[in-house]
Amino acid sequence: MDDAQKIDILLATYNGEKYLEEQIESILNQTYKNIHLIISDDCSTDRTRDILKKYEENNNITIYYQEKNLGFVNNFEFLLKKVENELYMLSDQDDVWKPNKIEETLKKLKEENADLVFTDLEIVDENLVCINSSFNTTMGKKQKIKKTIGTKDFEYLYNNITGCTILSKKKYLPKILPLPKKSKYIIHDSWIGLIVSLNGKIAYLDKPTIQYRQHGNNQVGTEKTSYKCKKFQEIRELFINVKKDLFDTYLENQEKFPEDLQKLNEQGKAYFDKIEKKQFVNFRGWKTFHRLYKNETGSYYILNFIIFNLPILGRCLFAIRRIVKK
Repeated sequence: MDDAQKIDILLATYNGEKYLEEQIESILNQTYKNIHLIISDDCSTDRTRDILKKYEENNNITIYYQEKNLGFVNNFEFLLKKVENELYMLSDQDDVWKPNKIEETLKKLKEENADLVFTDLEIVDENLVCINSSFNTTMGKKQKIKKTIGTKDFEYLYNNITGCTILSKKKYLPKILPLPKKSKYIIHDSWIGLIVSLNGKIAYLDKPTIQYRQHGNNQVGTEKTSYKCKKFQEIRELFINVKKDLFDTYLENQEKFPEDLQKLNEQGKAYFDKIEKKQFVNFRGWKTFHRLYKNETGSYYILNFIIFNLPILGRCLFAIRRIVKK
């Protein structure tokens, strides 16, 4: 194993006292040792800072204590600006890294001559008991990954990458930064994945390298927001608002996209603006819908077509589904 290449690991903390020490130890106990762990604490009010003080004398760790709360996106942006080495990784504060996570991810990066590698995750409960061995299978991502990886569509409409699994090259940070601040749905990992996918090569390691802890306070977890919707109209509004937010963000950053996607950004925004007002039937803009959803499974394609373009049928099907479930 070649330990010559130092890797920066970025860990954003906020009120993480319950699991933080276990996460830090899992990073320090990696089989790959040449690392620089950079931690930024976002004004924690619990014992997080007391825990971090234990590591201040470790030469492989640099800790920053923010004087005011930045929020998790700005905290990650702060950390991204601190990257010094050619390669960096992201870490959450409440997971556990499997011992060979860095070693195997780096090996994949070199084998594929890739610019970013991401992996699967094992879903565990708060006590690290396995709930599901594959996060990407649970979330229905594997087929999308297989079908679109290596294309500009890979991260365009949906996020396939879980940030805490990535190993990426520093050279793309000038294009990635600053991170989008206004978006409710585009966060740092999806933006990093998008920009690298548009400018470089992404590879996928199809094995879990992290125990992804679910404990009720996760910033991002395994529960889909749409599952909480009790009415068809709530689902439709959610789906439309997510896509409008997406294309608003893209249009604000048009210079980061190739010309063909700049045009699609405009078409996508116009399409979702129009269908928002169409409550019964809408077939205008079908070509735009098809371009956006052509890589989805047949069932997901049809479901979204009904939600967006045939809401009158969608309401009927949703009502029947609720009756059957009772």
